[in-house]
Amino acid sequence: MIDANYWARYYEITVDRPAWQTVRLAIERFAADTVDRRFAVDLGCGAGRDTRELLRAGWKVLAVDREPGAINALEAATPADLRPNLETRIADLADVNIPPCDLVNASLSLPFVASEAFWRTWGRILEALPVGGRLAAMLFGDRDADAGDPSMTHPPPDAILSSLAAFEIEHWVDREEDGHTALGEPHHFHMLELVARRTT
Repeated sequence: MIDANYWARYYEITVDRPAWQTVRLAIERFAADTVDRRFAVDLGCGAGRDTRELLRAGWKVLAVDREPGAINALEAATPADLRPNLETRIADLADVNIPPCDLVNASLSLPFVASEAFWRTWGRILEALPVGGRLAAMLFGDRDADAGDPSMTHPPPDAILSSLAAFEIEHWVDREEDGHTALGEPHHFHMLELVARRTT
């Protein structure tokens, strides 16, 4: 069962882990652009592994999570010199206002948006990005072990790709593997990794 204690243990285990590859790739892509873009929204920031990577790269970040423990862990682990560029917000991803931004990052957070709210939330994410803006996301696909859990969403890969007609796909990985969750539980993963740039 996923509860506050589960998330507290998850934050303790993951707080010092490196940022996910998707956000690092997005930062690299922006560094190669001719227009300087530096405001990101990190949806489901957890203990802040991706948020701190963005802050270290000189970005301003709005970090959002529905769990107060996540925000507490993020703020405690963020060095003082990086905090002026950090804004935090406790909110459910299905409801939070997503301001216009250069990058939306969502690493393994959107699967925890219930199915009836997922595509509405996905649409708000895409609408927040201007031409040249990017989305970096990691999702669980429809062949994941938890597919069918009504409290979660596991979209088919084709559905994600078809929603991105206005975007150039810069990074896409669709893979399955047996492994373990951060808490050591065995799990069959169906992972979708995405970096996409809005072109129209």
